[in-house]
Amino acid sequence: MQHFKTLAAYLEYMQLPRPEHPMLSVLFATGEDFLPCPKESSPPISNDCYSINLKKTVKGNINYGRTKYDFTNGALIFIAPRQVLQWDSSIVFEQQGFSINFHEDFLKGTELAQQIKKYGFFSYSVNEALHLSPKEERQIESIVENIEIEYQNNQDAFSKDIIISQLSTLLKYANRFYERQFLNRKELSNDLLEQFNQQLDTCFESGQLQENGIPSIEQLAEKMSVSQRYLSDTLKKETGKTSTEHLQLYLIDEAKNILLKPHKSISEVAYELGFEYPQYFSRLFKKREGVSPSEYREKYRMN
Repeated sequence: MQHFKTLAAYLEYMQLPRPEHPMLSVLFATGEDFLPCPKESSPPISNDCYSINLKKTVKGNINYGRTKYDFTNGALIFIAPRQVLQWDSSIVFEQQGFSINFHEDFLKGTELAQQIKKYGFFSYSVNEALHLSPKEERQIESIVENIEIEYQNNQDAFSKDIIISQLSTLLKYANRFYERQFLNRKELSNDLLEQFNQQLDTCFESGQLQENGIPSIEQLAEKMSVSQRYLSDTLKKETGKTSTEHLQLYLIDEAKNILLKPHKSISEVAYELGFEYPQYFSRLFKKREGVSPSEYREKYRMN
């Protein structure tokens, strides 16, 4: 897989305009203008750059994953360094919006270098883009206009600080708007939790837990066609619990049923649920229930 260490090399490969700054590129199209069309297709590639893109399709359709999206309103897509990118030539469209690409070293020595790692949306899949209302679009575009002014002007000692400050503001708004998107998509959130539990039901009922062990959140998310980070963030916002907590709750709930079978030892219960070590199962059970598996069993028998 080809990897690009510099912004210039990556943009040259993408067949996009050369950057005005060795570590920063800003492309902005409004009115009757269109963004430059990137390379039509590409095998898997990666680079050392962050990318923030607002896409508004003007002509043509676009499919992301298994889903067709209407980009009449803008959708923000965030890409982190070393994420694998791949696309084909089956889609032809004209679009407005903006594309900001900056090398990770552009942030070195700034507060944003640490802050940006906390924004989970850089780990979301492209089909988990942030969909903006017209008002939100205007807010984001006004920030990018300020960035572009500094980018296009003769840069001085203050330019980088101003651009970094504007980038930080943009990401804070994006974080706010994602919170809104989670709240406005309760039906999707509930569906994700239902799908999550269905995946675990399948693993348990088919004996996969005992045979293959407890699946990772990443494996479950992949089967659900969402990213691990998006799954956890959505469930956390809607239910107050992360995907890991929901996984543990499912296992403990099933454990309670199995523990009531008198012929099952604690170790057998643990192995049936996919735990490699019975001791870990016992610790998790006590942490969640306040009593050990054997104490739970005795307590139930007494009742």
